[in-house]
Order: sequence, then structure tokens, then C-alpha cells
Amino acid sequence: MRRSPWRLAAAGGLVAVLVAGFTSITASGAAAAEVLLSQGRPATASSTEASGAYAASEAVDGNAGTRWSSAFSDPQWLQVDLGTSKAVSRVELSWETAAARAFQIQVSDNGTSWNSIYSTTTATGGNQNLTVNGTGRYVRMYGTQRTTGYGYSLWEFKVFGDDGGGTGPTIPGGGSLGANVVVFDPSMSSASIQARADEIFRQQETAQFGTGRWVLAFKPGTYNGLNIQVGFYTSVVGLGQNPQDVRINGDITVDAGWFQGNATQNFWRSTENLSVYPVNGTNRWAVSQAAPFRRMDIHGNLNLAPNGYGWASGGYVADSRISGSLGQYSQQQWLTRNSQIASNTNGVWNQAFVGVQGAPSAAGYPNPPYTTIANTPVIREKPYLYDGGVFVPSLRTNSTGISWANGNTPGTTIPLSQFYVAKPGDSAARINQALAQGLNLLFTPGIYQIDQTINVNRANTVVLGLGYATIIPMNGITAMQVADVDGVKVAGILFDAGTTLSPNLLVMGQSGSSANHAANPSSVQDVFLRVGGYIAGKATNSLLVNSNNVIIDHIWAWRADHGNAGTYAWNTAIGDHGLIVNGNDVTAYGLFVEHYQKYQVIWNGNGGRTYFFQNEMPYDPPTQAAWRTGANGYAAYKVADSVNTHEAWAMGSYCYFNVNPSIHADRGFEVPVKSGVRLHNLLTVSLGGNGVIDHVVNTTGGPAQGTATVPSYVVNFP
Repeated sequence: MRRSPWRLAAAGGLVAVLVAGFTSITASGAAAAEVLLSQGRPATASSTEASGAYAASEAVDGNAGTRWSSAFSDPQWLQVDLGTSKAVSRVELSWETAAARAFQIQVSDNGTSWNSIYSTTTATGGNQNLTVNGTGRYVRMYGTQRTTGYGYSLWEFKVFGDDGGGTGPTIPGGGSLGANVVVFDPSMSSASIQARADEIFRQQETAQFGTGRWVLAFKPGTYNGLNIQVGFYTSVVGLGQNPQDVRINGDITVDAGWFQGNATQNFWRSTENLSVYPVNGTNRWAVSQAAPFRRMDIHGNLNLAPNGYGWASGGYVADSRISGSLGQYSQQQWLTRNSQIASNTNGVWNQAFVGVQGAPSAAGYPNPPYTTIANTPVIREKPYLYDGGVFVPSLRTNSTGISWANGNTPGTTIPLSQFYVAKPGDSAARINQALAQGLNLLFTPGIYQIDQTINVNRANTVVLGLGYATIIPMNGITAMQVADVDGVKVAGILFDAGTTLSPNLLVMGQSGSSANHAANPSSVQDVFLRVGGYIAGKATNSLLVNSNNVIIDHIWAWRADHGNAGTYAWNTAIGDHGLIVNGNDVTAYGLFVEHYQKYQVIWNGNGGRTYFFQNEMPYDPPTQAAWRTGANGYAAYKVADSVNTHEAWAMGSYCYFNVNPSIHADRGFEVPVKSGVRLHNLLTVSLGGNGVIDHVVNTTGGPAQGTATVPSYVVNFP
């Protein structure tokens, strides 16, 4: 065995040591941060709005979806008992619409005599982060004037400061990324790298619903003669700042030999930030959903079909350069965004290009089946791990082509010392304490079962998963709640519904969120949401977006149509909706939403834009009445009647009612007929004649039916 220690000279003191053929990464240093003192402590209030509801404790429970609300009068107060006297340095208030205009933050050692450490008469609600200086056992918000005719209502009341040893030490940032992040060094022999990659691929090739999670990470340099085959729950990444920093003279391959040449189940794998010089001039990436191809520099062609050109059901490329042809071949649908290609070859039903240099002409849709949008209106590329920490790209508007065309991608590096590096087995309470201290969050590869909601309340927090890190909520909780704040980035995570019904898996913003985040939107990128398949999952809705201006950049929300025994059936895998959007001016690139039992997507906010939608209706309604009474099923994509402005491009919905092929769906898309609501390049199709979609949108277009599997198209609506 060769020992070859190496140091990554980077912010945050990132150090990696190569031992026995694989590498673990550690980050030295700790984040100097306050401790959250108030969470879970006893809380009382002057009043509550309703008996048994909106209790004081709900403002200190760490759940940003519950709240305290007072009677409709002045004054009112909410206080928390810290147990012993503590030095208080900061207070965070997350107001519901019913907020305080005039209030004080007060401290007391006995609960009767109070000292004011903050006072205002001009507050406007929302999320307030107050720097204070005081000492006391009790801390309270004392409100004297409201912003509305209702009471005072706080989603969260958080008190930070010096715990004095009473609540445990400050949680440090950084730490090892663990044995499942395997880092390769150019000094290693090609044979040893290939052997380790092959070993992991053998474990993951057919493990569609297994528990393995892996990252294969390449330190900057040149590697020769490799063919890295990518199996389930495996991410292959470069650790350079830009793709050219890691050169693979070889291939990064996905094929479908494990499934008899059918690539329609090649899910949950990715590659990012590498330069590839394929051996025969063409790299093969034959995938379907949840398999992003980001920041790749392909010196040759990219073939998206399996060997033999078997079936493939769609995927996603972003921020990539392909010097040759992008060969779509048997791909039913595909989205390419902010990339550069020399040419495009073929396509089946729904191939979309947004901000792509070299994209084909869209003239003649649906023959050929291309939708081309010249510029991407607003995007921030996904954060990524590299040898300097985690890089967060800057926001781009009206962009085209790759972000790294002129050198380094513009953006900011966050050292790993400013992240809580989570490991499987970590409690949600510890994760929440780390977030409350001000740390970002990095999930190392593995499965996380959590018994309380993970609450992301600080603006600009980065929550990044590695190697398909998987979060399973227990006991019917929401897995993750993000506050209505600027610039939160959630990326690279698989949310897997637990066996007790959750209301949602991921929530962006509280109900009633109203702030404008146009200058610094939050984002959801390469986030995958699963109901069933691995376990008998249950979640009423998968992704709920309440905040305005959120960017959704590649999701797959999937209610299982197959999986481990007993995990998928009409009455077993329970999921009404994949995505509900309540926020205004939300932009989505690459919505893959499939098999939910009611509307797959409901869009309630104004100003929404969707660039590419791929859907299959639920396979398994046992009867027409079981799916919906009073109508034939649910549309895949529903824009609410109250919406006045909405626009969408490249939208496909398919049916495959194999449990009962006599099932009909009235329509694929359902929208209000208004001048501000416009849809472009729509299709519906019945796969093999298993069921019928009677119309494409409302009562226009269709029917999609018959064993010939010929789509029904609508080019523009209205």
C-alpha cells in the first residue's frame, strides 16, 4: 500500500490524507458562534388566540410551521424561561402577518422586574435579527402596538447568547466527510483508481432501493485510461474550482446492461465539475430522472441513449460544454440549460433548451420536438464542493452559455469550517443547534432518520447533500422547513417520505410569506422527493413553496410505481401532490413530477414560469371513482383559477394506467383562460394505449390514446 499524504491549500484548513487506497477529508477550525438558548424551554404568554391552539410553546419548539398567537388587544407578551441567568446577545423574531409595530425585548431574573434591552416603535414584521446585550433568566417580547387588527403572532422566538455551560458546548464546524467520500489523487495508479471505482459500481449497479451512498471525488490533475461507471446513489465530482482543473482521459459512463438495455430506471446518480476526453470520442450518459449532469466539459460527443438505443425517459444537463454533438436519440424528453453544444442529434417528444449556445431551431414544433428559449431569465448555479470548501455561484440574469466561459465562475467560497458536517446518526436536535449557531449544513453520504423538523432560519444558509444523502422524517413531521428569508440554497438532497403521513417533505417559507426576494432568491436544486419504493412512504405533499421568487432548478418528485415489496400501491404509497407553489414570481427549470394521486402540480402564485415539465400520471388507480369522483381524474399541472399571470414551455404528461387500462383523465393541463396565462409546446400521450387522456389542456387537444403511442400536441394556449 502506498501512503501519499497531500494537503489542499485552501480556506478553512481543508486537509486530506490518502491512506490504504482511499481518502477522507477533514476541515480544521470551529465556527465561533452563539448558542441557541430558547429552543424547547418553558414558555408562557399573556394570552392565546384560541383555547388549546397557538400556544406559547409553539414559538420555541424549533418548528417554523407552528406559531404562538395572542388575543386581539394591547399590550401582549411572550416570554421564555432559560432555566438560569444567561448573557443574551441576539434575538430572532419570525413574525406571521400579524406582527408588532411597537415592542420591547426585556430580560428579568425573577419574572416580575424587567429591563428593556431593545425597543422600537417602527417595526414592520417579517424576520428580525436583533443584536442585544443583557443578562437574565427570563426573556420576553412585550408588544404595545400591532400592525394589524389581529393579535401578535410569532412563528419563532429565538434567544441566543452564552450558555454558561448549561446547554453544552458550541458545536464546531468542519470535520471528516467520512469513508464514503472517496478522493482520488493523480499520483495514484490508474489501475488502483479503476479497481476502487469498479468495486463501488458492483455494489451500486442494481441497488435501486439499497442503502449505499457514495461520492467519487477527483483531486485536480490528469487521470489516464479510466472508465468510471456510475451506479445508483453515486456522484462523481471534480475537486477543482472549474471543470478544466480535473482532466479524465477516459469515460464517465452510465449504461443499462443491468436492465436489459432499458435506461428508464437509471435514476439517482450524478456527475459534476470534470473535463472528459472520451476514448472513442463519445461519452455515454444513458440516464432518466434524478441524474444531473452539471459543470461538465466533454471534448467530444455526449450520447444520452443506452447501448442498443433502448428506451430512456429523460434527464437534465446544466452549465456544461460539449464540443461535439448532444445525442438524444431514444430519450423521450430532456432539458439542457445554460450550456454550449456544437449540435444536437435527434429527439423523441419533448427536448427543451434554455440559454444554450448551439441549440437547434424550434421552428416547426412538434416536428422536430424542440423548444428553444434564448436566455435564462434568472439562475444561480448549484453550490458545489471543491478543494477550497464549498463554492456558491453568483446570481445571473438573462444569461446564456456556461458560467465558467471566461475563467472562474463568479461567486463566493465558504470554507468547510463554516459548515456543520452531518453524519448518519446525527440527531435533528444537534443539526438544528448547529444551524441556529450560524453554521451552514453539509450532509455526508448516508441515510438520516430524523424525529424533528430541520429548521433553516438564517438568510443565505447553504444546505448541501453529498452522494444522495437521504433524509427520512419520522412520526409524521415535515422533514425540512426553510424560513421566508433571502438566499437559502438547498441542493443535492433526497427526501424520502416516512411510513407515518407527513404534511410536506420540504417547505420553502412559512404560510403567508410575503417578502420580495428578487435581489437574492432562495433556490432548490437537484432535490429529489420520494414517496414509496424504499419504504411505504406517506406525505400529503412533497415540495411546498410559500416564499416569493424561489428558483426551482431540477427536481424529481416521485410517488413510487415500483420498488421493494410492500412499498408501492394505491393504498400504501400515499401522496396527493408533488409540488404546490403559493409564492409569486417563482421560476422552475426542469420539473419532473410523477404518479401522485391528485394534481401532480398546483400553482397558486402569480408570475410563475416553468421551463420544461415531465410527468406521468399515477399508474395505479384501481377504478375511475377511486381516482376522483365527479370528474375523470386530475390534471397533471393545475394553475389555480385565481392566477392572472403564468407562463410555461415544453410540457409533457403521459398516462400508463396499467392496473386498470380503462381509466380516463379529462385533461393533462388545467388553467384559467386569461390573457396573462400562456402555455407553449404541450403534449399528452398514452403509453401503449394503457388508458386515455381526453384533452391536452382544458377542452383543447387530444385525445391521447391507442397502442401506437402517438402524442397529441397543442403548440400555444390560448
